Amino acid sequence: MIGTVFRSEDVPAEDRFEYWRELVGRTRSSDLISAHTADYWAEYRLMELGPVTVWPSSFLPTRYRRSGKMVRRSDPEVYHLTLLLDGDLALEHAGRTDTFGPRDLHMVDGSRPYDLRPADDRDRRAVKGVGVDFPKALLPLPPHRVREWLGRGLSGREGTGALLTEFLVGLDRQAETLQPSDAPRLGTVVLDLVSAWLAQVLDAEAALPQETHQRVTAQRIQAFIRQNLHDPELTPPAIAAAHHISRSYLYRIFQQQSQGETVGAWIRGRRLENARRDLADASLRTTPIHSVAARWGFPRASEFTRAFRTAYGLSPKEYRLQALSEREQTLGRSPMD
Repeated sequence: MIGTVFRSEDVPAEDRFEYWRELVGRTRSSDLISAHTADYWAEYRLMELGPVTVWPSSFLPTRYRRSGKMVRRSDPEVYHLTLLLDGDLALEHAGRTDTFGPRDLHMVDGSRPYDLRPADDRDRRAVKGVGVDFPKALLPLPPHRVREWLGRGLSGREGTGALLTEFLVGLDRQAETLQPSDAPRLGTVVLDLVSAWLAQVLDAEAALPQETHQRVTAQRIQAFIRQNLHDPELTPPAIAAAHHISRSYLYRIFQQQSQGETVGAWIRGRRLENARRDLADASLRTTPIHSVAARWGFPRASEFTRAFRTAYGLSPKEYRLQALSEREQTLGRSPMD
């Protein structure tokens, strides 16, 4: 597992809001105001990925206000990026006020005051999002250009913004299986994606280092592969053509960014992982194994069986029976019920 987790239920009700205030203050020093302090609720995962901090969180509507006095007292020289996943917020920062909703991104400069507030602080529906904090010195873009977009709500639904959004959501989803040793590499990827997204917004992509271009291209290719695993024609030539690059360049950047794994091996590994997940899913127990295989790009059942046994030491049928049996035993029922 990567990151530390906080759930308000683990704290006495009368202490929950103050504890939440303390937690937020460790990454974003600000005043917190909420209409729900008497019965507060929040969940939070803090992932320290080298110099980058990522913190997926859900909380009842709360106002976060950083004053000029607080800036003068403590200025860690960081940018705060927020991806909103559920809820509606308004932000006053850097001389402008903007609003944003689900799948919108915005960034603030921790060296300037800001006022982030819910659209309706009396609504008890939780606000959900992912925060990203990183040193300003690590962003390879001119500060005066970045200031143009501080405090603005920007879409995370297309282009590099969508790639950044999906990566941040995936980090939270996969946190239980990630290891602390993965943290520095993941922090580099997050910073690369943030840099590429902002460079696209600012039309300043030429300012990015070549290494960042390559790492972001590798992430874009991997996202394309994940979206097309069902297609048996998903081959290196097809992937290279879809991204307007040569096969040799595809092989080179992919191996550099995937710890030496080839494109073909990475595709096969993701297909097998997804097939294994479906075989262990009780709701899919009546789906024929050959249908599961075809769903993930294995049109020939014999090829799927060989690849699955090589990867996991069991045939797909044996694995399904074992996984479902263990699940039913945990639930105290017979697997045939």
